Amino acid sequence: MSSKRKASPADSLTDSSKRHALEVVKDVDIAVDEVAEGFRDDDEFVEDREIVCDSLIGESSGQKEVRRVAVRANEEQEQEGEFYGEIVLDSEARKKWPHRYILKDNANTNSASMSLNCQHDSDELIQAKCHFAQALVDNVIYKLGDDAYVKAAEDEDDYICKIVEFFQGVDDMKYFTAQWFYRAKDTVIKAHDQFIDKKRVFLSDIKDHNPLDCLVKIIKIVPISSNVSLQFKESLRLECDYYYDMKYLVPFSSFISLPSDVLSPDSESNSTISSDGDVVEVKEQKQEKKLLDLYSGCGGMSTGLCLGADVCDVKLVTKWTVDLNCYACDSLKANHPETEVRNESAEDFLLLLKEWEQLCASCSLLKSNTLAHPLLKVGDANVEDDEGTDDDDGGSGDEDEGEIFEVEEILEVCYGDPKEIKKPGLYFKVRWKGYGPDEDSWEPIEGLDGCQNKIKDFVTDGFKRSVLPLPGQVDVVCGGPPCQGISGFNRFRNSANPLQDPKNKQLEVFMSIVEFLKPRFVLMENVVDLLRFAHGYLGRYALSRLVGMNYQARMGMMVAGAYGLPQFRMRVFMWGALPSEKLPQYPLPTHNVIVRGGIPTEFELNAVDFEEGLKVKLKRELLLEDALSDLPPVENNEPRDEMPYIDEPKSVFQRFIRSRRDGSLGTVLFDHRPLQLNEDDYQRVTQIPKQKGANFRDLPGVRVRADNVVEWDPDMERVKLPSGKPLVPDYAMTFVRGTSQKPFGRLWWDEIVSTVVTRAEPHNQAILHPVQDRVLTIRENARLQGFPDYYKLTGPIKERYIQVGNAVAVPVARALGYSLALALRGLSRDQPLLTLPPNFPCLEELVSNDESLDKV
Repeated sequence: MSSKRKASPADSLTDSSKRHALEVVKDVDIAVDEVAEGFRDDDEFVEDREIVCDSLIGESSGQKEVRRVAVRANEEQEQEGEFYGEIVLDSEARKKWPHRYILKDNANTNSASMSLNCQHDSDELIQAKCHFAQALVDNVIYKLGDDAYVKAAEDEDDYICKIVEFFQGVDDMKYFTAQWFYRAKDTVIKAHDQFIDKKRVFLSDIKDHNPLDCLVKIIKIVPISSNVSLQFKESLRLECDYYYDMKYLVPFSSFISLPSDVLSPDSESNSTISSDGDVVEVKEQKQEKKLLDLYSGCGGMSTGLCLGADVCDVKLVTKWTVDLNCYACDSLKANHPETEVRNESAEDFLLLLKEWEQLCASCSLLKSNTLAHPLLKVGDANVEDDEGTDDDDGGSGDEDEGEIFEVEEILEVCYGDPKEIKKPGLYFKVRWKGYGPDEDSWEPIEGLDGCQNKIKDFVTDGFKRSVLPLPGQVDVVCGGPPCQGISGFNRFRNSANPLQDPKNKQLEVFMSIVEFLKPRFVLMENVVDLLRFAHGYLGRYALSRLVGMNYQARMGMMVAGAYGLPQFRMRVFMWGALPSEKLPQYPLPTHNVIVRGGIPTEFELNAVDFEEGLKVKLKRELLLEDALSDLPPVENNEPRDEMPYIDEPKSVFQRFIRSRRDGSLGTVLFDHRPLQLNEDDYQRVTQIPKQKGANFRDLPGVRVRADNVVEWDPDMERVKLPSGKPLVPDYAMTFVRGTSQKPFGRLWWDEIVSTVVTRAEPHNQAILHPVQDRVLTIRENARLQGFPDYYKLTGPIKERYIQVGNAVAVPVARALGYSLALALRGLSRDQPLLTLPPNFPCLEELVSNDESLDKV
């Protein structure tokens, strides 16, 4: 906190200046009193007293200001509170507050001292003459351990603290040390505190000293354990001014559960920390942990998380995925046949979850007090299924001919408008008796009121197979909700209130699904603009939702290249964990990739990296050649989706990426085909030199000025293509006001790409192969994202590029999966960062003894 009391003019002076000025005033006090004798009115006396001082002391204007401040400082000093009771024994004080006696105990007064915040701060650390256990301020006795209000600036709410020290400094001033509490609005959440109880505050580790007279009032703040009953929590809440159940730490914007030593003695803890501080592993480590991947795309995040968890001996299984893109869903299902893949919007999925819970309650499958579904009354009567239904929308009969359709089986369930009749609701996919799959149809639940037993059979079977998650059944929810409203390509971004933009609605939906399912852990991914746009509005909102739902939370930014990819790609990752769990850490980088900037200034402490100046031995960065040099050459019009490898792996990365699930090397290469360029673009690409840095600027007719802006060469006629169109298009010359080198740019073997994008057109980005006349293939992009070569994609060519570009880089997700597994086992530490095991993820086992491979 930048200010702990109401600002006063004396704040502009140093302590030594104040003491000197006070001595000056004391020296003239007697003379002033003699001259001023006879004044009857006190106010007039004070005013004329200053005039007398001016006449007695030949002061400059600056000296006068110092003296006037000193007079006020003297008056403040006279108004200070007093210490109460006896002095704390010197031996006890030195033991409890050793930092206050460093200069006394060391002859060398230049030795660095340690502040309460564990920082060397000899300039600000006040040394103590003695300590006290109590103080008297405005006739109120304050004791060590009391909670109190502390003066803030004018028109601001008073600060909140716990008093941890009373002492008289060597400057004879009286001080108390505050351990500060934060209101939600004082944290990174700021204005998004509408989700946080106004009585809820967060304990910090920040402690500093303040003048004793800044204390305003004693208040009552109660620590509450995370696992107490709601009734007990409410009773404590009503009896206090504030309560706290978490700590707030500025690095990585962290909200974490309280350590056991500050919890209420009346509460019980489910902590995995034993009484002696040792970590106790959670039992049943091998039990399957269930993952729900929202906005899953083709499965980059969930695939990486499961691979990383497996390294840490945790069986994390992607049980459910949800995505609106049907091609991405097909790709995910092809690679993860065991997963329940749902091709629908997240909004419809959330509504379906609520309906499903009621359906399960109607079939007496839940022990909770969930209300039964109003349209499924299983126990009322035994209605025969062959009675059918007369609902026209259900397709169950034809009144003119008297034909009756009989339900044979219920196949699927969804919420939405599958019949496209603008009647959203709960629908079941029906197999009709006597008809084949081609005649299956979606029918609303209202049209199946005579088929309760069929629906019950479907719900019961679905409950047993966990076709949909229920509250409390999900271990992990992950996802990257799209926030297209913050994209720099969106010229109509709503910076005043981004949540009012429908393009950002998915962030709210994601948090609402978390709120309903109450998973043990949450991992959300997004672009850095989440923290950059509108001063981090959406990032703060996401944190506020998690904390408001009583989740621990922390937020960090990770660079994909730092985990073994030739791609920079910075993204935001936000962890959430129930209060009874260990909050997952962020894995530190394994590869030496220099951060190129782009970190929002307000969130510099959220970058996942080693401390500046710390010497760490990391693997060298991966380059384009490390990832792609073994792939067979292909042409612009390559038609094959499958082909054999030609060369052996040439690097550790290539051997690793070509390994199948069983560890053996694959023999078939999938998706190694480029987006076929049209004839004009192909003619342009063939004329781009095959050298580092080549782009449209190397084409004839283009001249580059000294200021790096391109212009047409006035001495050369514009070159045309066989089609009659210009060789150098106008858009290339005007892109980024003529300063960009990206249009028709070639990548090179010794480079790291900025980020894998969703579009493969070369018009505004460098995406050309170093030595072949084409754009990078789908597989080459997939490798830059860390997808194993066995991961096969489906759909049209452009759709496959979109799937790869939208995915979370697999090595980053794999590193996070390792951190998640530690938390699932109760082994995470309190620190926000962890160092991954050497050669993670076990690359040395894949290298064997092949000395021809680069040691990456």
